Amino acid sequence: MFMRLFIAALLSVLSLSAQAETIESSYAFAIFGEPKYVSHFTSFDYVNPAAPKGGTIRLSAIGSYDNFNRYASHGNAAARSDTLYDSLFTTSSDEIGSYYPLIADSARYDSHFRWVEVDINPHARFHDDSPITAKDVAFTFKKFMTEGVPQFRVVYKGAEVKAISRLTVRIVLPRANKDMMLGLLGLPILPQKFWEKHKLNEPLSRPPLSSGPYRISDYKLGQYVIYSRVTDYWAANLPVNRGRYNFDTIRYSYYLDDNSALEAFKAGAFDFRMESSPKNWAAQYQGTNFSKHYIVKQDLENQAAQETHWLAFNIQRPQFSDRRVREAITLAFDFDWMNKALYYSAYQRTNSYFQNTDYMAKNYPNSAELAWLAPLKGKVPNEVFSQLYQPPRSDGSGNDRANLLKATNLLKQAGWTLQNQQLISQSTGKPFTFELLLPRGSNTQYALPFQHNLQRLGITMTIREVDSSQFVHRLRQRDYDMLPTVYPATPYPSADLQIVWNSKYINSSYNKPGVKDPAVDQLTDQIAAHQGEPETLLALGHALDRVLTWNQYMIPMWYINHERYAYWDKFSMPAIRPTNGLELDTWWYDMNRAARLPVQRR
Repeated sequence: MFMRLFIAALLSVLSLSAQAETIESSYAFAIFGEPKYVSHFTSFDYVNPAAPKGGTIRLSAIGSYDNFNRYASHGNAAARSDTLYDSLFTTSSDEIGSYYPLIADSARYDSHFRWVEVDINPHARFHDDSPITAKDVAFTFKKFMTEGVPQFRVVYKGAEVKAISRLTVRIVLPRANKDMMLGLLGLPILPQKFWEKHKLNEPLSRPPLSSGPYRISDYKLGQYVIYSRVTDYWAANLPVNRGRYNFDTIRYSYYLDDNSALEAFKAGAFDFRMESSPKNWAAQYQGTNFSKHYIVKQDLENQAAQETHWLAFNIQRPQFSDRRVREAITLAFDFDWMNKALYYSAYQRTNSYFQNTDYMAKNYPNSAELAWLAPLKGKVPNEVFSQLYQPPRSDGSGNDRANLLKATNLLKQAGWTLQNQQLISQSTGKPFTFELLLPRGSNTQYALPFQHNLQRLGITMTIREVDSSQFVHRLRQRDYDMLPTVYPATPYPSADLQIVWNSKYINSSYNKPGVKDPAVDQLTDQIAAHQGEPETLLALGHALDRVLTWNQYMIPMWYINHERYAYWDKFSMPAIRPTNGLELDTWWYDMNRAARLPVQRR
């Protein structure tokens, strides 16, 4: 999902003064256990370290963009602009939460993770060949603390980042916290010489000085952006980069909507397309270029943690404040019919915030979970203790009267009555109306059938499509009644969940429903406090999953445990796939394959 969420945790303050401080050193860190790759490893398993460099890959983006600052508080940043900067450490794609040196060379830390000293690789450079120093790291932290999102300031209040020598930076936390420390080790490092003249929360109309494997070499705002490989990139042969970033050029072209992008792909305007529409996959990927095998189709099962699709209520709106209302509206979303009639039965129903992981609450709560849930009795839905959450099922006919009858009863209990085919509030006398906000060009086939079922309940749902910039703006302002959202794949209960659900971070755009719930706060605080304790996190993850799902904060739509994509046959890729999903940065341009294509498509 994007730049990694800033990891936070609020622990009970431990008295370290009475404990002997043990100083340790490491080349890498892991959330659980030990890192997979030992010291002096040469490359990740899922790359081809001998992959040739060269060629171009052309990609697409939907909508538009107006700036190059991923961290601006307004505007719509260019595709891939979140990769412009390297960080001290970086992660692998076949583990959960392991960190390996990138800008960093090594680190020393106390065994409780109260502080860490990071030595910077003396070869580290920005693209103007100026060195990356400890002062840049300290400046970056200060920049995010003063001009970054408010959540960052809440998370790292009391932390200090100081340059103690030209190439050594010391990080001191207000409390011992490994997860919090790792969050800073993954922070993108900004060049002070550039950003001291610009505000981090303001858009940039020109590309900034950067440091990653690619630099922006050409662009036209809103239409395209081109990234060129930095041929003298200082970190190209580091173990974390070997076999990656093989294309000389990466071009993103912007399209008004997904349908026009699909037609452009089939005509050869760009090279790779990830397909999210089962209907398109079944009906549109055919023709001469497919029959001649110029375009390759891949449908690969993925058993890793899955991103899931939901419709988020803004529960701060009065009409959605009652859980019974949210449950009733969820009953009107007929997934079984939609999946069969619209989506070729390609989707699975979302039923967890830890989809496809051990942290899904699949069974009744055991004693370990009840130990966390029991103090919350009366503050969470009663079903949490006695029932297994499952989204409503229908008979698949598109006319499931049983679900609509149950929804009507719930709405009546919540104080709504049907008058002249309109649902009216008994307290205010106003009809039940709301707006579904959609990004223009997205998959909206479900909207009209959903609207029709709501009409049968007496609810008027208007559908409003806006361009991507306006959608992002309204999302940030929480100016919506309901909108679709993709909940990122969540392989384990990390401290990031505080930013997503905890009321201390209510202004986070990740908290789409606007949840402010003491029970959710308590569980996410405990998750943050017990990082590195697998058994405790298992119980807490199950407990949080139950509380979130039974509170009906969002309507579960679907997920798909397949990667469906197509590409013009001029690329090769490593034999081993990363367990966390597709990585185009491990592919390379294959001249022999390209030679079989028509000249204009090579």
